[in-house]
Amino acid sequence: MINPIDWLFGLFSLDIGIDLGTANTLVNVRGRGVVIDEPSVVAIEQKTNKVLAIGSEAKEMVGRTPANITAIRPLRDGVISDFDVTEKMLEYFISKVHDKVFMVIPRPRVVVGLPSGVTEVEKRAVYDATLNAGAREAYLIEEPMAAAIGAGLDVTSAKGSMIVDIGGGTTEVAVISLGGIVVARSVRVAGDEMDEDIINYARQKYNLLIGERMAEQAKIAAGSAYPLEEEVLYPLRGRNLITGLPEEIEVSSVEIREALANSVNIIVDTVKSAVDDTPPELIADLMQDGIVLAGGGALLRGLAKRLSEETRMKVYVAEDPMTCVAKGAESVLENLDVLRKVLASTDRGSTLH
Repeated sequence: MINPIDWLFGLFSLDIGIDLGTANTLVNVRGRGVVIDEPSVVAIEQKTNKVLAIGSEAKEMVGRTPANITAIRPLRDGVISDFDVTEKMLEYFISKVHDKVFMVIPRPRVVVGLPSGVTEVEKRAVYDATLNAGAREAYLIEEPMAAAIGAGLDVTSAKGSMIVDIGGGTTEVAVISLGGIVVARSVRVAGDEMDEDIINYARQKYNLLIGERMAEQAKIAAGSAYPLEEEVLYPLRGRNLITGLPEEIEVSSVEIREALANSVNIIVDTVKSAVDDTPPELIADLMQDGIVLAGGGALLRGLAKRLSEETRMKVYVAEDPMTCVAKGAESVLENLDVLRKVLASTDRGSTLH
């Protein structure tokens, strides 16, 4: 028999899905969509270890802080590098949602999407942080599974589906059937590595030192994985390593594509490796329905076309790929009885009243 208090809490509380990403953290609230999309960056005063800023405000400080302030990303390459800072960041985002949607009582149910490579200790840390931040119930889900649900794939049927989630720190490939991951691949090559490729290219070819933000802007504006119908030019601004003076150089999208080639090749090879290990019956399903791209990296122009040529299957980008994990995490709570089995095995949930 259902406890009347549980029934009332379930009726009025708001379900929250969180994509705890290497580059950005997104928060999706049922009925309201994505209400927070901010960088996973925390600014800390070194002497006192005090948190000065989180999210967009902290990212503005990257590369511009005095010696006593450090702007850090607590998740690197899909791994939580600092438990305490991650907990503070999670608490900040959940509290911010409370303020935005006027949630005081009852407290929400929260599902957090985590990179598939995290350890049991890291899972427990995020789980505890979620409860400490005010969640009534906390659940964890692996990002490829959440991305597949958010992209609208039927993960519970016997029919196979394939998701390629290209985030900031990792690219995760998963073939899913019957609510479980049949084949999985994870490589620490994604958006951050692409930015680093552009930085290295500018240094080696033009003796130009550029920052992460400049590299990211170039990737978004001129990056591609396949020849463009109309190639474009983009100005790179930085410091000349020989003269030490500021310099601006125009590079073409052909050069940016050349810079990104190594990372793109690794992603392509990872997808092909997963396809190679997929059971024949599921391959037949993938040939019919195709492969779905999610995450910010899915927006790299020409990537779907390149993967389609390499795998000889249809490849398409999910609708609003950057929000797939957050949407999928929140969707789990709407169908918890059916989708409970897709949650991460550690601490599937706890209720606090």
